[in-house]
Amino acid sequence: MPAAIGTHGTSASADASPSRRVALAEGPADRGFAFDARRRIALDRFLADVRGVAAGLPEAACAINLCEDRYRFLVAFCAVALRGQINLLPPSRAPTAIEDVRRQYPDSYCVSDVGLSPAPPRLHVLPEPLASLDAHALDGRIPEVDADAIAMIGFTSGSTGTPKANPKTWASLRTSTAQNVAALRHLWPEADAGGDSILPVVATVPPQHMYGMELSVLLPLLAPVAVHAGRPFFPEDVACALAHADAPALLVTTPVHLRALVESGIALPPLAGVVTATAPLSQALAAAAEQRFGCEVREAFGATEICIVAHRRTAHEDAWHAYPGVRLHPQPDGTLVEAPHLPAPVALADLVELRADNTFVLCGRQSDLLEIAGKRASLGDLTRRLQSVPGVIDAVVLQLDPCENTGVRRIAALAVAPGLDEAAILLALRQSVDPVFLPRRLRIVDALPRNDTGKLPREALLRLLG
Repeated sequence: MPAAIGTHGTSASADASPSRRVALAEGPADRGFAFDARRRIALDRFLADVRGVAAGLPEAACAINLCEDRYRFLVAFCAVALRGQINLLPPSRAPTAIEDVRRQYPDSYCVSDVGLSPAPPRLHVLPEPLASLDAHALDGRIPEVDADAIAMIGFTSGSTGTPKANPKTWASLRTSTAQNVAALRHLWPEADAGGDSILPVVATVPPQHMYGMELSVLLPLLAPVAVHAGRPFFPEDVACALAHADAPALLVTTPVHLRALVESGIALPPLAGVVTATAPLSQALAAAAEQRFGCEVREAFGATEICIVAHRRTAHEDAWHAYPGVRLHPQPDGTLVEAPHLPAPVALADLVELRADNTFVLCGRQSDLLEIAGKRASLGDLTRRLQSVPGVIDAVVLQLDPCENTGVRRIAALAVAPGLDEAAILLALRQSVDPVFLPRRLRIVDALPRNDTGKLPREALLRLLG
């Protein structure tokens, strides 16, 4: 693992003492930091915006960062840090999600780049322009922060229950980012004679999500990366954003977005590579994307609790490659994860099978495993089989909460399948699924309630099932 990132000269070690300071960002003042269709933003201009915004922030212990524009999110994120405050990153911008975070952290305000309706209490909207400072009048010094200070608290998505808080220090974020840089280093353009060249990044995932935070916020802060300022959503938007880059870009996305890009038939500019996470990526989709876009498709494995700790090239391998220093310890109900950036081992619900050379395969989750009439199956495999039924566009299989009278947890499913009915889908499923695992309740819907990262919060699924 590299000991440092960028050119500022500060170490990316996680063993910082309480008094040790680290740079808020890395690299020379004139390096590329962000871009869009209209402009190129250098690091010094970004830091000028950060200082200007920090001066106008309210007094509080925490700030709930709701900025949608990625550049403005970055400005707010670092401005909050300069004020000695903690960034709170809710799993969504839904009023209920924001209110849940506010209840847990009452000494907090909301910061946004646009007015919100309904407006949450203590809303601070970023000014326009962001700062009146002249970037060229700065002394060139990069602000520093306490390495052991909590930079952010991320919340799990709620796909398996109530969102949980996960604090991250600056030291831990720097160490995990160094791991990501090492894993992606082969994608960088050839280094210029004067130093590192800049890798453009375009991301479809929100910066509030840990995966989006790692690859579209921390990378431009701590590595020679320039990030697209927006968050493209539709295939045409993604193609336009990629065209704004000065070199082939790394596309940071999800399987849902990747499938839409492949099926749209839209032409994309040359890519440095694709990284995907937040949901399982099928080998067929990975292979189709590699053929369609002429680049590697890497799948990242991680969680809000642990950050990214492994990767694989899904089109060609089923095993995951753990990052250097990451150790997995299988348990009866999950896996203990040790990593250089984690202060203590973290328990995950994922079941793994260890292989040679620090590789492993995922075997699902204990909560996903089903045992009925002496037979076993997994919700993940049942979902894949349902999604493969001809005419089914999207689908999910889940196990309901125990029945109050019998205690039985029945299997249910939701499917997006225009032109099909429940009977036709169940008939097709019978060809590959044991009858004891067929969903007892199957409902056809117009769309699944996927969140910004493509995940399916359990509560939203239960509401659709009624």
